[in-house]
Amino acid sequence: MLKDALNSTPKLLFSVVIAVCNDWGPLEQCLRSLHDQTNPPGFEVIVADDGSVETAPAPIRQWNGSYPLTIVRQPHAGIAAARNLGLRSANGSVFLFTDADCRLQTNCLAALTAALNDLPQHNYFQLHLTGDCSNLVGRAEELRMIALQNQKLRPNGCIRYLNTAGFAIRRAKVNIEAGLFDPMAVRAEDTLLMADLFQREELPFFVADAIVQHSISISLSQCLRKDVRSAWLEGETFQLIAARGVQVRMSQRERVSMLLSMWKTARQRTIGRDAWFVVVARQLLQRIVTLSYRILKVRGSRHLPTNAC
Repeated sequence: MLKDALNSTPKLLFSVVIAVCNDWGPLEQCLRSLHDQTNPPGFEVIVADDGSVETAPAPIRQWNGSYPLTIVRQPHAGIAAARNLGLRSANGSVFLFTDADCRLQTNCLAALTAALNDLPQHNYFQLHLTGDCSNLVGRAEELRMIALQNQKLRPNGCIRYLNTAGFAIRRAKVNIEAGLFDPMAVRAEDTLLMADLFQREELPFFVADAIVQHSISISLSQCLRKDVRSAWLEGETFQLIAARGVQVRMSQRERVSMLLSMWKTARQRTIGRDAWFVVVARQLLQRIVTLSYRILKVRGSRHLPTNAC
């Protein structure tokens, strides 16, 4: 019955929601990858502009001739709020989230459509993420994604992982007005959503054939600086998750297992051992920032004045 329902949809199956903030250049390649889809279902694209300095340039708007493209804009309020804004303008029966610096493989939407047809019991879908092996940072991302997705995949096909670089959800499971993402989460809003799914025992189904490439075009030094900032901003979100009693961080044993797995995978000529050292450096830096955040947060709370009774 689901197949008939999807096939009878007159126009739109997917609403592809992309939040942006000053990253119009990478977005153009993402929009091109949507244009190049083979045998896609009906889809629209919603670009949610989170207070970019400049409005969307002409090369972005021109894609409206290839598929329905809507650009909505808000004052800078964070990626979670931007994605929620995009949802309110979406018309599809399935919401697909991706990022400006991502490229969808040509059969991505077709593969996701097949999964939706074949798995009516599932409402959440994690797409297969890869890295761009044309540079060192991209090869490190490829190595990290291989190890992470293999480690988190469950025998039933679900995955204990959620990344909005490639994540889909049926419209029926979203409260449009309330929003899907907590705007209190400045970063790691997808991890907070994952924690909610853990509590409801509704893990996303992993769609191995629906591939999204994360194309990192920045240098290694720029990447490390971004990691520091992201790790710091994620601190508040992980505190929210901890308050709910959900464990989403890897244990020490899992970390060691992942490092060993990546070391073996790094033997591939397309990746290389140097990519392994980049991943380790990034993770170590993130751990240092995370621990620093916790220490400073604890010290700060000790110095807060107490209210008199």
